[in-house]
Amino acid sequence: MAKRSTRRARAESREGVLNVQDFQREEQRARNLHVVEGGWSPANDRDQRFVKSVRPKSRGQEALMSAIDDHALVLALGPAGTGKTYLAIAKAVEALEAGKVGRIVLSRPAVEAGESLGFLPGAMEDKLAPYLRPLYDALTDRLSAKRLKALMAEGLIEIAPVGFMRGRTLNNAFVVIDEAQNCTYGQIKMLLTRLGWHSTMVVTGDPAQTDLLPELSGLSAVADRLDELRNVAVVRLGDADIVRHPLVASMLTVL
Repeated sequence: MAKRSTRRARAESREGVLNVQDFQREEQRARNLHVVEGGWSPANDRDQRFVKSVRPKSRGQEALMSAIDDHALVLALGPAGTGKTYLAIAKAVEALEAGKVGRIVLSRPAVEAGESLGFLPGAMEDKLAPYLRPLYDALTDRLSAKRLKALMAEGLIEIAPVGFMRGRTLNNAFVVIDEAQNCTYGQIKMLLTRLGWHSTMVVTGDPAQTDLLPELSGLSAVADRLDELRNVAVVRLGDADIVRHPLVASMLTVL
């Protein structure tokens, strides 16, 4: 009788330990797979800030970063992979975090790259998301996903298509106009005149990769005219400034 009670007590003790271990394991699993708004997101489980310093990797990039520091309006022209957009957004985030500007405004033309995507379902934000995705990627690399979501909810970071910029005056803001080679001369003129007090505007693009007809793209013409103004910096990057895979630079020289 005593032996049976002892065995039962040991079994219950072992079962209790297993139950505690299972409970702890399930609790840890629930924390790791935190479900919010119907889906799991890694941003819900870590709050990391990407504050690594950005340094120029070429003379052209160094000239671009210096021009952004010294001028209110900068045009960055160059082939793909030269870091035009990334450096502009990095400078924008740096200015916002330092309190030099009150908000960041990013704009990009909603132009399809040589093929029609057809009807896109969803609300307006869902339809524009594929066109604005490169800007989100650059911002996520500079800020954690959680931090980016909070700043956008507060209106401190705004991403808008070019068509929504008319009639606005952007004061105390860091404005980045990306893929400007897909804007007409009239659109770029409209965007440049949005610049307000205590603001910085960076216009980036590659005139050789326009998705418009060559005669419709206004980036080259605008850059040539503004190059004569002392208060405007026009930085032209070349193949030596490409920081992507070395094959990118090689291909651009023959394509």
